[in-house]
Amino acid sequence: MIIFLLIFLGIIMLVAAIFAVMTKELIAAILATGLIGLMASVIFIVLAAPDVAMTEAAIGSGLTMVVFLLALRRIRQLGGSDND
Repeated sequence: MIIFLLIFLGIIMLVAAIFAVMTKELIAAILATGLIGLMASVIFIVLAAPDVAMTEAAIGSGLTMVVFLLALRRIRQLGGSDND
């Protein structure tokens, strides 16, 4: 049963990664990378590594996504990009 859950989470991560690379919308790509980190933290929980899961959720999903969104906002304020 656990192996099917891990495979399902891995497929979600793979689909999100492909979506992040293929999409033209930067915000959607940033959210997809956040989803990848979130799924990785769920995998670490399933594999009984709660300390690694908390670190991945805090840094991989949370902080990295916030930094990317702030950088995107700063670039748009400076007039560096007009496309979404």
